[in-house]
Amino acid sequence: MYLTTEKKQEFFATYGKSKEDTGSAEGQIALFSFRINHLTEHLQRNKKDFGTQRALLKLVGKRRKLLNYLMKIDIERYRAIIKHLNIRK
Repeated sequence: MYLTTEKKQEFFATYGKSKEDTGSAEGQIALFSFRINHLTEHLQRNKKDFGTQRALLKLVGKRRKLLNYLMKIDIERYRAIIKHLNIRK
């Protein structure tokens, strides 16, 4: 599997307050970004995989909602996560 428990804990430790802090917006955004990148690579190889395409669109929507929430709550945290993950080009 491409996403192990250790990898998830690494994301939450890097972007959240601790590896047990799975509810932080930054940790979830980082996890969604990793999954989005993985699914994007998969879709470049398998263009007719419409189930994965739908899952990708749902993940992008979830990440967008979390980013909007973070922007409303604390703009500095929003800017930091955007810069660190290179989401905006």
